Amino acid sequence: MNSLQHQQSTSTAIRVLLVDDHKTMLWGLERLIGGEHSGMHVIATASDSSEALAQAAALEPDVIVLDLDLGGVSSLAILPALVQRGSTRILVLTASHDQAVLDQAILKGARGIISKDAPAEMVLKAIEKVYHGELWLEHAMLGRMLTQLTQPGGGSAQAAAVASLTLKERKIIAALVHGSGTPAKLLANQLFISEHTLRNHLTSIYRKLGVYNRLELYAYATKHRLGELPSTA
Repeated sequence: MNSLQHQQSTSTAIRVLLVDDHKTMLWGLERLIGGEHSGMHVIATASDSSEALAQAAALEPDVIVLDLDLGGVSSLAILPALVQRGSTRILVLTASHDQAVLDQAILKGARGIISKDAPAEMVLKAIEKVYHGELWLEHAMLGRMLTQLTQPGGGSAQAAAVASLTLKERKIIAALVHGSGTPAKLLANQLFISEHTLRNHLTSIYRKLGVYNRLELYAYATKHRLGELPSTA
C-alpha cells in the first residue's frame, strides 16, 4: 500500500479510542484493531478515567472501547459524559460477569458489552456494529434491560414529560420504534434531516423523558405507546 492509499484508508476507517489500564491488553487491541484489513484505526489510548475524558473531548472518536475496571476504579461514572461526545459510541470490553454492573453500563449509555475472552473477529464485529448504530448485547441481557425499563411508576410525571415533546420529536420517536435497529444515518434519511440534526433532537428527547440512549427510549416509547403519531399530526 502506498502512502496515498494509506491516507485514504485511514481517513475512512472507524476511529477507535482504547481505554484499559493493562498495557498488554492495549498492545494486543491496538494490533488487532489497527490491522491492515480491519477497516479501523486506533487514534489514541488511555489508561484511566481522566485521560479517557480528555482524549474523548479532544479527538471525538467514532467508538470508545472501554474497560469497566480501570485500576480498581469503575468507569461507570464517566460513561454518561463519554456518551454525550457527539456521535461517539461506547463498547464495553470487560472480564466482569457481574450482571448488575453490566446492566448499569447499558443503562448509562453503552451500546454494547463484549467479554475480553471473545474471539478477535467477534471484537471487530462488535465495534463495527456499534459504530453503525446497532446494539451488541446477549439476548438474556436485552431481556433484562427491557424488563427494568418497563417497570411501572410515576404516571403524572411521565404524562408531563410526554406532553412536553414537540411534534417533530414525536415523529422521530415513532420512526425509531418502527425501525428499532435502524442505524442513525438511515433513520435521519427517512426523516429527511441530517444525522447531526437527528442527534440534537434525540438529546432533547432523552433530557425530557429522562432516558440515556436509544434502547431506553425504545422501551419507554413502547410502554407509553409513543410509536404512533398524535392525532394532530
